[in-house]
Amino acid sequence: MAPKKKNSLKSTGLVAENRRARFDYEILDTMEAGLVLEGTEVKSLRNGKAQITESYATPEGGEIWLINSHIPEYLQANRFNHNERRRRKLLLKKREMSRLMSAVEKEGQTIVPLKLYFNDRGIAKLLIGIAKGKKQHDKRATEQKRDWSRQKNRLLKDLG
Repeated sequence: MAPKKKNSLKSTGLVAENRRARFDYEILDTMEAGLVLEGTEVKSLRNGKAQITESYATPEGGEIWLINSHIPEYLQANRFNHNERRRRKLLLKKREMSRLMSAVEKEGQTIVPLKLYFNDRGIAKLLIGIAKGKKQHDKRATEQKRDWSRQKNRLLKDLG
């Protein structure tokens, strides 16, 4: 019997990535969170369309909310579509929520979304990170390290 084919990359895989976050912030810790989504939002995500580059998460009323994420309208939904930039509730365990809330309130850190993807079971998940903002000189140092590692790899490739 032939092995089962995996679903296409769009249905079980990366939907959106916030690459800018790793440049602007020092990521201290990461965790996976579920999202409360409407049906048309899930269909739009399965099409591989979403944007989380300008979004952030904030604790409000004992819950964590994802703000300013953009999931475009699902074209076939007609009048039953969702609001593209609505606030979305993040699903976390109480211990995780309290840890995030204390990090934001006491230590002045932020909650930054890093990746939006579908896990193996086909459920939409958001990888969030507890982050601390980088200063300009830290960003320059990161860029210099990246450039040096790129040059080093080129030299090693040319020699060997």
